[in-house]
Amino acid sequence: MDEASVVLSPREKALRVHERLCAVYGCPIAFFHELDPLSELVSALLSHRTRNADSGRAFRQLRARFVTWEAVRDAPCAEVQEAIAPVTWPEQKAPRLQHILREITARRGGDMALDFLGALPVPQARAWLESLPGVGPKTSAAVLLFSRLRRPALPVDSHHYRVAVRLGLLSARIPVGPSHALLAALLPQEWGAQQVYDHHEVLMLHGQRCCYHQSPACGRCPVLELCPHGQERLRRR
Repeated sequence: MDEASVVLSPREKALRVHERLCAVYGCPIAFFHELDPLSELVSALLSHRTRNADSGRAFRQLRARFVTWEAVRDAPCAEVQEAIAPVTWPEQKAPRLQHILREITARRGGDMALDFLGALPVPQARAWLESLPGVGPKTSAAVLLFSRLRRPALPVDSHHYRVAVRLGLLSARIPVGPSHALLAALLPQEWGAQQVYDHHEVLMLHGQRCCYHQSPACGRCPVLELCPHGQERLRRR
């Protein structure tokens, strides 16, 4: 039977897409760094609406200028803003970052390390992070998955979201924030951090390299048979 004529459940389709894209982009994919969870949180906060190269440069400048995160917390805000100048809206991110660091200090009785999150169930760890001001589901998932904690929490960036919507895994009426729980629910509960990371990475890479925001390359898409959006675009030509 032709794959396009098979009616798949969203979960079945998500796994089929995962397998196909992993074959294309090469899983397992190596984690891009191994920061402690507090450093990962800072990195994620700086990356909001900012190119990776710029947020990475700002993070390195911040670490070079201040020896500890306590020093960042206690520094004059203008100095923190100067250190993170490469990011978008440094004048907003500097005071927000310091506010979050002070909040963590208050909640943890002076201990700013977030390694304790590794001992919590993922939903509980995410809830703790998301109770911090300005921390949403993408950031909480990034802290748990990308840091050295390596917990199976699924971040959804704009590329991942776009691909999921076009594949019909998610309604376009659902915003990115609530999409995290819905897309994570499609993945097997027994998946570990590497599989969850691979899933996030291959959908993101596919959005960057094929399923572009404008003029997606549907004619060479390896999951075209599973994509109603792509099939409809090609029919209209």
